Amino acid sequence: MKLLTTATVTAIAALATPAAAQDNNGPIQVKLLGTGVLPDGKISAVRTDIVGLPADTQTEANDNYVPTIAIEYFVAENFSIETICCLTQHDVDAISGLPGAELVSNAKLIPATVTLKYHFDLGGVKPYVGAGPAYFLWISDKPGAATLPLGVTDTDLSDELGLALQAGIDVPLGDKGFGISFDAKRYFIGTTARWFAGDTLAIETKHKLDPWVLSAGVSYRF
Repeated sequence: MKLLTTATVTAIAALATPAAAQDNNGPIQVKLLGTGVLPDGKISAVRTDIVGLPADTQTEANDNYVPTIAIEYFVAENFSIETICCLTQHDVDAISGLPGAELVSNAKLIPATVTLKYHFDLGGVKPYVGAGPAYFLWISDKPGAATLPLGVTDTDLSDELGLALQAGIDVPLGDKGFGISFDAKRYFIGTTARWFAGDTLAIETKHKLDPWVLSAGVSYRF
């Protein structure tokens, strides 16, 4: 996380001079968005299993809808650096093998993301594409209800570094800096889930998350 923050600050500082020469809207854009986080949650590997999970056990994480703030700095007329701030919460349930069983409860995630974006100028609308690193930071997770009778006392989801791809469109509303925005991100990132019975590792599975993150809202550039 410190490495990502340092790299972002350095890039902004190095490119701040060209940004001053851009249009009258100013170099900073802030967006207030409604966001749908649509993860997969599929098990891609079982590394430890001392409880004897059914061979066809498969899982998925539920969708979540949250408010999001995006802050964007234009380092040149067509290039910007963007970061987002949100907290999303998910349960992980079995969909086969143990259908309906809750395995992870109320897992809270900060999807720390920084993207470098290129903006196309089509006059009335401004589509863009972007890409950058993402770090999934799990700040809370609890054993699901179905794991407690098995003696599970703790659950841990690993923090992981991955990649985010992005595309969207900004639509200015007048010449005062206001607009509306539509954004889509696809993350390529997973996690390792561990269930403990006391100090004993009972289950360890690797999960493919790869969520779609879809947003729409209002923007202000200044």
